[in-house]
Amino acid sequence: MARTVSPLYAGRMSEPQSTPPGWYQDPDGQQRWWDGTQWGDVAPAPVPVVADPYGYGQQAYGPAQVDAEKGMATLAQALPIVIGFWGPLIIYLISKPEQRFARHHAAEALNFSITLAIALIVSALSMFVLIGFVLLPIVLIAGFVFHIIAALAANRGEWYRYPINLRLVPGAVEV
Repeated sequence: MARTVSPLYAGRMSEPQSTPPGWYQDPDGQQRWWDGTQWGDVAPAPVPVVADPYGYGQQAYGPAQVDAEKGMATLAQALPIVIGFWGPLIIYLISKPEQRFARHHAAEALNFSITLAIALIVSALSMFVLIGFVLLPIVLIAGFVFHIIAALAANRGEWYRYPINLRLVPGAVEV
């Protein structure tokens, strides 16, 4: 009975040391990628890691940290629809400096809520010259739509920034 050797070990025995890890000779003698279960022609793409946007050292801020904070970030983006700027303000105040993803979304939502409040006040005041009757519903609908878009982006783990926003509260990351 012929003894079979795992392709992983067979490749190590016959490969020179300059070959990158994961690349081995397959049973036909071709240089191919071995992922532990099957042969492939290309190596998998590396997992992207977002550099530390606030400068808290050189640690990486990767997908695992974003996944842990997605719920709080989504809540920060969705709460202004129901309770105004209070929701993102509370999340902004309770989020730790290490929770950069949640803090970013809370700061963005808080800044947009302030911007929206200013736009609503201007629209209400412009009702005296009749343009406010057209402007007020547009501002309300746009605010609702932008908050929904931002909440969906936060739930997907994206670093979302509002296209129209006064950035008065610090904490949002430049993306």
